[in-house]
Amino acid sequence: MIALLVIDMQNAYFEAPELAEQQERLVESCNRLLKAFKASGHKALMVGTEHERDKSTWTLNMLDDDQGFIFRGSEQAQAVPGLAIEGLPQLNKTRDSAFVGTNLLARLRNWGADEVVLAGVSTHNCIAQTGADAFAHNIRVTYAKDAMASEDNQDAADMLRILSTSYRQPVQSSDEILARLNH
Repeated sequence: MIALLVIDMQNAYFEAPELAEQQERLVESCNRLLKAFKASGHKALMVGTEHERDKSTWTLNMLDDDQGFIFRGSEQAQAVPGLAIEGLPQLNKTRDSAFVGTNLLARLRNWGADEVVLAGVSTHNCIAQTGADAFAHNIRVTYAKDAMASEDNQDAADMLRILSTSYRQPVQSSDEILARLNH
């Protein structure tokens, strides 16, 4: 079983101009993957970041700057318009990795998933950290190169090079990923 994790496709992240210009393409690419995963009987999970206003979930840089981000229930926390999330399970996280402080590993084990396809934002942060932690849990990872984006293309390329080389986590197009779903 291959599970698709669509990470942080939330309004807050697309406030950055570098991501805003890629939003339409990303939504279309993520929706294509979501539709194909559902049609082929594979699982998909929407992973999002949400913090509490009382600082109890804030990261070190948020605490240092005394500035929170993506508060639960806010417009920033909502999925970007057009993303096909209806009926999909959701996972909320407070750290870059979707594994830290969540039940993601249990969900993947319950589904019988031995591989995850990662899509969304940001390649060099949340996607990379989730991929590294998946490796630590012996879960194979594939990065959907046309369904990911980052505010910093050089950092994203560097992280993907490291992860694909050191952890043997391939970077594939959606077409390559979708061709594997039905085999």
